[in-house]
Amino acid sequence: MAASLKIVERQGMALDLLTPDARTRARIQWLGQAGFLIDTLSARIIIDPYLSNSLGVKYRGARFSHVRMMPVPIDPYDIRSVCVYLATHHHGDHLDADTLAAIASKNPECTFVVPAATRENTKLHTAPPEKVLGADAFASMKLGSVQIYPIPSAHEELTIDEAGHHVFLGYVISVDGLTIYHSGDCTPYEGLGKNLAHFKIDLALVPVNGRDKERRDAGILGNFSLEEAAQLSRNAGFVHTIGHHFGMFDFNTIDVAEAVRWLKAENILNFHLARMNCVYELE
Repeated sequence: MAASLKIVERQGMALDLLTPDARTRARIQWLGQAGFLIDTLSARIIIDPYLSNSLGVKYRGARFSHVRMMPVPIDPYDIRSVCVYLATHHHGDHLDADTLAAIASKNPECTFVVPAATRENTKLHTAPPEKVLGADAFASMKLGSVQIYPIPSAHEELTIDEAGHHVFLGYVISVDGLTIYHSGDCTPYEGLGKNLAHFKIDLALVPVNGRDKERRDAGILGNFSLEEAAQLSRNAGFVHTIGHHFGMFDFNTIDVAEAVRWLKAENILNFHLARMNCVYELE
């Protein structure tokens, strides 16, 4: 039976760290950019959290200064009981050293999963080495109640390192009878639909900030446009989809009002744009 999605409004921007009840199999909260916190009946999973201003510091004074457009919604040191930390790739808004250090310090039982191509990245030095696992495309991983199946992602292009590891990954996560897909940074590529065909995905989390030559020439790789993400959602049969990766940096965002109008005009009812002031509940 397909999961139903309920959107619950909350007061203000602060995250709610309550756990699901017997009727709610998962509660999903957007952390900004590509970051999500997923609470299920048996696990707390965090994906691509960027909960610092490290990029604003790194790129201060640069053409693309990476000043945050939204505040950090929660102090990462306040997030406890995380059992799995997933990073889809090495870019700083997905694998953030400051956020990872905070999570590692307060969650000693947490396992950190990164692409095998990123396994030796220095950003991981604050996590216990034995708790850091390298993921390879199509190689399933079982961590307690959480099953993880890595899928290649094309951050404009499919990229493989010298050792044969995909640099950019997405993850299909199966837990407590639910299947959730986080694509990481991705654009359409031949074979993506085939890679997802075996899964009945209850909720997909996909970027919608698009891409263009100006950003690419500056080294800022792009993602699905909203139209492409909606087409993938339809073709792959996602039950529900949340679009994200906007509202963080002024050079890499979307016009949210225009995007909402387009979704309404196309009558796409199962596709939502990520919002900070709500909780997504899968029942």
